[in-house]
Amino acid sequence: MADTEKPSVLIIGGLGYVGRFLALQIHKENLASELRLVDKVLPQLAWLAPEFEEACCKDRFIQADASREQSMSRIFDRADGKQWDYVFNCGGETKFSQEDEVYKARSLALSLAVGREAAKRGVKVFVEVSSGMVYKPDPVPRKETDKTKPVVPLAKYKLQAEDELAKIPGLNLIIMRLAHVYGEYDSKFISMNLVVGRVYKTLDHGLKYLWTKDLRCNTVHVLDACRALWQAAEWYAHGKKGWDSKAYGTTPIFNLVDKGNTSLGTISDLIGSIFGIETGFQGTLISAFARLNLDSVIDDINDETLQPWADLLEDANITRPGPITPFAEREFLWDMDLSLDGSRFEKVVGFTHQYPKLTKEELEKMIESYKRMNWWPS
Repeated sequence: MADTEKPSVLIIGGLGYVGRFLALQIHKENLASELRLVDKVLPQLAWLAPEFEEACCKDRFIQADASREQSMSRIFDRADGKQWDYVFNCGGETKFSQEDEVYKARSLALSLAVGREAAKRGVKVFVEVSSGMVYKPDPVPRKETDKTKPVVPLAKYKLQAEDELAKIPGLNLIIMRLAHVYGEYDSKFISMNLVVGRVYKTLDHGLKYLWTKDLRCNTVHVLDACRALWQAAEWYAHGKKGWDSKAYGTTPIFNLVDKGNTSLGTISDLIGSIFGIETGFQGTLISAFARLNLDSVIDDINDETLQPWADLLEDANITRPGPITPFAEREFLWDMDLSLDGSRFEKVVGFTHQYPKLTKEELEKMIESYKRMNWWPS
């Protein structure tokens, strides 16, 4: 590929949260000669905001199950007979608390199927979007060379996919391990905290978190995540400048995390400020009890928030609730640090964050995005 040519781009999981923003960036900046999105979910069911309509239009979209070998020709074949330059695997199961078989089929099998096909076809760059949860939890920021020991099943199968992909001969692989991704239209960890804050504002009493303010739950803005994925692919395609395979290993692996070292204390303070409620922490005794009875505690927390949220939606005449919810998945409430060191990517690839830390302004933009989609009660 000559420097003046634009790469052709295939995004697996192109309607997922990261995938759609990556497609939007590529479309808006006219970065690709051809762009194709593949997803199991139809666009009409993917909660797409209006700004994604062109980037994720039907002419670019193929509905397919990328975990199935028989789908590979539909996914990878191009009209001109050429092969894709960049393949971004943003697919896989993103829900927590699923059975192991779900992650094996929807994450591990998917990664290996598209990875093998990419290698067979000589794809120039294959970017595997993985999880920062693959490391052994520790408040000290984890580097790419630190011990991997995932606690949550989702990350367990992400790590297994990483290991198996690295063994595929001829696969031009980059692995990106992401912190909690947030931004407009997010419906995961940060979103859940916003919705809980809105519920507690209505309940008119303080919100006390489990554990301590120092528990690390590092973050990265979705727009930075997508810029980083693209920059990583370009860096690889143009020679992997600065990569020391003796020091770092054969396969480029990068953590992707902002500079803010987001903690539960950060989130508590921001939620309190946005909703005008008192926030804090339960203390050592209650947290110790919760650690021994976590399932029961989580059930109690969800019982306290789900019905008030449903009442808020009903009062606002929101008859088709969006994907945001106060429901706390078990893994969101574990006493488990997600603490990453992103300096390798910044040093080697030269990446700079445009959103260096989680801020009140960005969280308020998230709420405004929910209002535009009629997901949020006024």
